[in-house]
Amino acid sequence: MTLRPSLLRELVNPNLSAGSRAKLCCELARDFENRGEYEEAAEVLSAFWPRIGERPNLEGLERGIAAELLLRAGVLTGVISSSRQITDAQETAKNLISESLTLFESLRYRNKAAEAQIELALCYWRTGDYNNALDFLKPALEQLTADNELKAKAVIRKAIVDIDSDRLPEALQSLTDNAALPQKISNYTLIGCYHQTLGDVFYYLWKSAAPGDYLDRALVEYAAASYHFELAEHKRYRANVENNLGVINFEISRCKEAHEHLNRARRMFVSLKDKGAMAQVDETLARVFLKEGRYTDAEKVARASVRTLEKNDMQLPLVESLTTHGTASARLGNYGVALSAFRRTIEGSQQIGCLNRAGQVALTVFQEMGDRLAVRDKATVTGRSLTEEIQSLEHELIKHALETNAGSVTRAAKTLGISYQDLHYMLATRHKDLLKYRTPVRRRPRKQ
Repeated sequence: MTLRPSLLRELVNPNLSAGSRAKLCCELARDFENRGEYEEAAEVLSAFWPRIGERPNLEGLERGIAAELLLRAGVLTGVISSSRQITDAQETAKNLISESLTLFESLRYRNKAAEAQIELALCYWRTGDYNNALDFLKPALEQLTADNELKAKAVIRKAIVDIDSDRLPEALQSLTDNAALPQKISNYTLIGCYHQTLGDVFYYLWKSAAPGDYLDRALVEYAAASYHFELAEHKRYRANVENNLGVINFEISRCKEAHEHLNRARRMFVSLKDKGAMAQVDETLARVFLKEGRYTDAEKVARASVRTLEKNDMQLPLVESLTTHGTASARLGNYGVALSAFRRTIEGSQQIGCLNRAGQVALTVFQEMGDRLAVRDKATVTGRSLTEEIQSLEHELIKHALETNAGSVTRAAKTLGISYQDLHYMLATRHKDLLKYRTPVRRRPRKQ
């Protein structure tokens, strides 16, 4: 690609106006974005946008150039914040892109307005707000009638949202209807994204036991994606494909190959200093450890993944890590920790509208904690909400732990695998009726 050198040559012209310089910086930043070099893209804009979290300096810029600068700053805020774990940065990204959208609409730049809507949708997707993401993608797709890169991006983004919303048929239909798009564009990154997203659809269809050769088709699409990402020099997306291949090998019990792909993915993300992506690879690695019976390793890696993902706004990866951590904790006998993780998983799934995932987690609870369910008279769901069912199980586990430890909160907490403080909090808030089972609190004499 020759775009970057030509833009750099133009930028050294001392006679450039502020507007012309801002425009060139935005074009160069977009070129870096296409390679996944987001930090470099932000550096290019530093003369107008010193740092993430601040609004760009738009003084003296025409409205169209100002809108483009706001859009680029918003896009980079959204993606860099995920790797740097910047709290609430997705809201900042939304505000910047929304401002650019308002300017583009006032100027009647229809394609640029559609681009802003597509990028806004990605911010909402990152936070698990799939309904709002679709609300921005649908009008953008209606606007984009020509088969070009912008339409390809909108189609891919909508398919990604459909996948995470458990709408696989809709995702497959959309990608199939636009199968000619990769042949009509020259952007290797977007072509790779199309193949990777289609591979994701095939993978999830295979996992759902739908009839068809979906596993083989997923592997073909991932190979095509990796090839195009290599042509695009996009290390981050190549790492994503390696992670996906690690997942597939894990699913078919080829743990050695899974470790190889996951280690390659993690090395790439380490070199990119992307902690959020590293945490997602670690969650997959924890699942491989579970399959190998290495429960202590699985719990340690999953716990680290949860702690990392708690620091950013990406809800779906956090839900997945919590599920894995809960499973590993249950298999180690740390039932209190497991229940806490499963509770958060179900609540998080419900918040982002993934009811199927919440149901899967509830099933995992009963599969992983069947022996604990023997504490109760029956191990069936009683028609209560999933959260109520988890709380009921938590209640019975705490009661059982207190009874078998003669009312000692300290020993009961150890039995449950949680801290004294956590158990004390549960008793004081969610399970006050169980306070009668604990031994009386002994008042310590004051030191004179």
